[in-house]
Amino acid sequence: MSYRFRKFLKSKRKYTNAVQNAGPAEELYTSLDSNLSKIKQRTGNSSDIVIREMRTAQENKQIGVIFVEGIVDNRTIHDFLLESLMDDPAIETEGTERDVLETIAEKIVPLGEVTRVNNWKELYESLMSGLTIILVDGVMQGLSASTKGGERRSIQEPPTEISIRGPREGFTESLRTNTSLVRRRIKNPNLWVESLQLGEKTKTDVEIMYIEGIASEKNLNELRERLENINMDGILETGYIEELIEDQPSSPFPTIHFTERPDAVAGNLLEGRIAIFVDGTPFVLHVPSIFIQFFQSVDDYYSRAYIASSLRFMRIMVFLISLYAPATYVAATTFHQEMIPTQLLVVLSAQREAVPFPAVIEAFLMEITFEILREAGIRMPQAVGQTVSIVGALVIGQAAVQAGIVSPAMVIIVAITAIASFTTPSYSMAIAARLIRFGLMIVAASFGFYGLILSFIVIIAHLCSLRSFGIPYMAPLAPFIQADFGDSVIRLPWWGARERPRLFTTKNEREGSSQKPTPPETRNIKKQQKKKGDLNDD
Repeated sequence: MSYRFRKFLKSKRKYTNAVQNAGPAEELYTSLDSNLSKIKQRTGNSSDIVIREMRTAQENKQIGVIFVEGIVDNRTIHDFLLESLMDDPAIETEGTERDVLETIAEKIVPLGEVTRVNNWKELYESLMSGLTIILVDGVMQGLSASTKGGERRSIQEPPTEISIRGPREGFTESLRTNTSLVRRRIKNPNLWVESLQLGEKTKTDVEIMYIEGIASEKNLNELRERLENINMDGILETGYIEELIEDQPSSPFPTIHFTERPDAVAGNLLEGRIAIFVDGTPFVLHVPSIFIQFFQSVDDYYSRAYIASSLRFMRIMVFLISLYAPATYVAATTFHQEMIPTQLLVVLSAQREAVPFPAVIEAFLMEITFEILREAGIRMPQAVGQTVSIVGALVIGQAAVQAGIVSPAMVIIVAITAIASFTTPSYSMAIAARLIRFGLMIVAASFGFYGLILSFIVIIAHLCSLRSFGIPYMAPLAPFIQADFGDSVIRLPWWGARERPRLFTTKNEREGSSQKPTPPETRNIKKQQKKKGDLNDD
């Protein structure tokens, strides 16, 4: 275990001991006025905490209804909850000899989920989660009714993962909407969902989704243990969880993949992976993740296998270009001019004659400038961000060449590198390459091609040492697993015999049988037509 993970285990043990020694939770009061006064005091008389006091039809029972405005469905509260409590006389006719709360839950409130609230801790957790609390005067317990709602963003195509042929649906900030989008694609009772809350202050709802019988029980237990060991005040996005559960937090390469597409999550679940949903964010994590997964696009599975394989192989080659192009230029012009063709060397020398800086300084100036323009384009309004990035790059590049600060060849190299970085489907992998690129330029300026070759060996060794929930990061290449190679650098056709990745699942390895199309032969068709013609003549 890493130092950080051991630290989490220690913090978790301290927290567990504190909870066990804290004693039982404080119970509610019998008086309704006392309960409502404590709620107002505890919430600081917040304006969005709505407290509605009422009496039943015969004015025999005093009832308090409490909810948080904005995170509940107002229509459900007014049409199905308040009117039922005020108009239904069942409380008076049966409440005298029967538990009043049981009568309300079974006969009056027409909602799907109504549970008991036994103490103040449960009351506050339910209230802040979007549930409506029902308190009755003279009863030391309450009810929580499921009325979650409020304003939500509609389902739209995810802007970070554009698909040419695939669905146009993307996740939203609603946890239940996100899980339903996946269930629409996998209509199977073995699609299980486990819920938990993370964050001592935020009490963020987190759910893990997997297919029972396909997902590895070992990976499930490992994920449950890592999530339970998280002890923070707040979890606001999946990025919090990603940093706390990854195997190697010091590595620049991401070991956990995230997506905004329900079809991508469904495909990963069918392969045996586990999805992590967090309320309030459209990004969903799925583990374990491997290196080649960050170069796969959803369009690869909607296109023909030969086209998808070619594009996937091209992305890997372009990733290497975005990683090594500036460093290769620096090494060639600084140490290994003899490896450049003579005519090209003469042209490059003429261009660099007026440049006062060495090649590595040129590369750093242009790379930092392009990074600034890229970041400015992202942060600026969408209507002008892209225009400013393109125009700024053209103007600054042309002005730098005319001023003699950089050479035209360096502008071309940096532009090609910037464009190549956009071909990587995963943003986390692309930004890792942008960081490593600066280190490679320093190595190239210090040791030339020898340093680049050594750095390539170090990067490969580092990638082979990484794990994602114990799964080798470079699988199925290292270790080489022939059965899993059909969906790695290349993608085999769907009609080929396929098996689920063996590293992600220990059961139900067979994913489908061979379904290669076998149309009838032309000769047989001609024989059938001739035979049919002879019968017609007769």
